[in-house]
Amino acid sequence: MYLTQGLHRAVQQFPQRAVTVEDGRRRDYRTQMDRCARLAGALAGAGLVPGDRVAILALNGAVHWDYFPGLWWGGLVANPVNTRWSLKEMAYSLSDSGARVLLVDDAFLERIPELRRLCPGLQQVIHVGAAPTPAELTAYEPWLAAAEAVPDRRVGGDQLAVILYTGGTTGFPKGVMLSHSNLWSSAVGRLAETEVPSPFVTLMAVPLFHTAGLAKLVTQLIVGGTAVVEAGFRVDTVLADMAAERVTDVILVPSMIQMLIDHPTFADHDLSALEALTYGASPISQALLERAMAALPGARFMQSYGMTEASPVITVNPWWNHRGEALRNGRVRSAGRAGWGLEVRVVDPQGKELPPGTVGEVIARGDNVMLGYWNQPEQTAEVLRDGWLHTGDGGYMDEEGYLYIVDRLKDMIVSGGENVFCAEVENRLARHPAVASCAVIGVPHDQWGESVHAVVVLRPDSEVSEAALCDFCREELAGYKCPRSVEYRDSLPLSGAGKVLKNVLREPHWRGRDRRVS
Repeated sequence: MYLTQGLHRAVQQFPQRAVTVEDGRRRDYRTQMDRCARLAGALAGAGLVPGDRVAILALNGAVHWDYFPGLWWGGLVANPVNTRWSLKEMAYSLSDSGARVLLVDDAFLERIPELRRLCPGLQQVIHVGAAPTPAELTAYEPWLAAAEAVPDRRVGGDQLAVILYTGGTTGFPKGVMLSHSNLWSSAVGRLAETEVPSPFVTLMAVPLFHTAGLAKLVTQLIVGGTAVVEAGFRVDTVLADMAAERVTDVILVPSMIQMLIDHPTFADHDLSALEALTYGASPISQALLERAMAALPGARFMQSYGMTEASPVITVNPWWNHRGEALRNGRVRSAGRAGWGLEVRVVDPQGKELPPGTVGEVIARGDNVMLGYWNQPEQTAEVLRDGWLHTGDGGYMDEEGYLYIVDRLKDMIVSGGENVFCAEVENRLARHPAVASCAVIGVPHDQWGESVHAVVVLRPDSEVSEAALCDFCREELAGYKCPRSVEYRDSLPLSGAGKVLKNVLREPHWRGRDRRVS
């Protein structure tokens, strides 16, 4: 189980097949394998050894197909930086992971001087863009061309492959450690669940710093498919590329699906080649799902439920539950059943499995479950107990093992597919001089599923506007974490133990809905 295996297989069987298509530029598998071998050689020449971390701060691009398999070729560990983060969050992930080398594209060049100041452990920054390379950086293409192509180390199994940083309840992101085996087993399990389109031409529109995007890249390499790479989700460009390249496979979050089918030129594009559409990261409304299936009648819709810590899939709701009787009996609203190679249970606070129909915490185990959190043994022990991953999601199972998610036990919001830990936002808000106390909750949002809502108690004789509070948060937090709405109160509802009763704050916003997540 080494993640470069797909490259070797593809070069042996179809070396001229395109591995990536980016802005009309195609790169074949034979060329790609040589670039990966050279990247591993260049990094070894820079003094890196197996196990060292290399980061990338870049929008989706063909360079990621150098970066991920190229690092694995040399036994190195990837640390893709969330491009939506604030400078402080980026610097934390780089310093915490101990990244020695950073690849950066044109979009983030202006951040490099401050990142180098905040991250003294960065020994080299490589510029991978088309703009002129600043004198203090290394230009990627000449550096790569001059490197020696080295043999594949074929590192795999339980060796660390990637550290993906996700939001933290303590105010700092946590580094999720995923091994070669974690990513491989999750990908192969998904492939076993459904029919693989042939040809496999996937649209890569979800960001590659997220587990969903990375999982799709791993899957594509395993099957030897082609990725049509999108730097961002511009609907007009996505529609044009899907039609021109005859895309057969795509993974989208619900907000992307809505933007796609609502675009005024949607009907002008021939998307008849699309065979498989996987949605996830946040639940989808029944109305949007039915509209999407009507708009794309030739596509098999499938839902995946999971989390970064599971590489990412835990359950799968296959395409045959998106039509016929399953639409009428509500099974389409389930998160599906345990994926191949996994066990999933619903348990009480003591870890005892609950009978069907009883709400408890969803737990899972399998080869896809993470190694743990980087340098966070206590948080690892809290989440990984007795071999089981405790998701923090509340749900129940029916008699046939279908899982229904009804609430979030951990204090987290999912907005547009991004995880937002309430404590992280609350910690920032509480530092504003006008704020006496605050609580952050998720409220329903038609496009993003949930949006961040702050309930604020001001200090006596203090005033601060909603816009000012949001700007204050944006100084240190990614934009998607900042409150979209603010509610001012004289006090917060508290339990007898002095804990904020968030269920009381959430109730008016979610009244009349059958579950407390959107």
